[in-house]
Amino acid sequence: MTEHNMDEQSKLLEQMVRTYFEACNESDREKFYTVLADDAVHYFPPGVGGPYEGKEAIADLWIWFVKEKGSRWTIDRLVCDGNEVVIEWTHFKPLAGEHIRGAEWYEFDESGKILTIIAYYASPRDATLKANELEGYPYAERGYPLMPPQA
Repeated sequence: MTEHNMDEQSKLLEQMVRTYFEACNESDREKFYTVLADDAVHYFPPGVGGPYEGKEAIADLWIWFVKEKGSRWTIDRLVCDGNEVVIEWTHFKPLAGEHIRGAEWYEFDESGKILTIIAYYASPRDATLKANELEGYPYAERGYPLMPPQA
């Protein structure tokens, strides 16, 4: 990323995420494209769908939700360290009479656009799965542990 002091960088990244949520709520494809990298990927918990790859696929997903479910989102908490952003959110689906809560981790490319969105939902563990992980997320490639630490 371009060099900025930590406060400036945090403000820029925070604004990218806030603009992303504006794009969601406004169902604004062009606004999505201003904040998402061309090769952005959105990961989800098992059974939800995804990962969604590319800014077009991510924009299509949320535009569909606004049309079909009347979706609206809020950012409930946000933390930024100048390199990454983590939020808690609520996704309201008025036409379905539902809402869900969760958290997301945002990673950015060199230009400051959103490259990766890692979503976690406030939901129970799926006992039918041996590994409760995001579908399609490259855990090994990202250096996550694949085995428990030695006792």
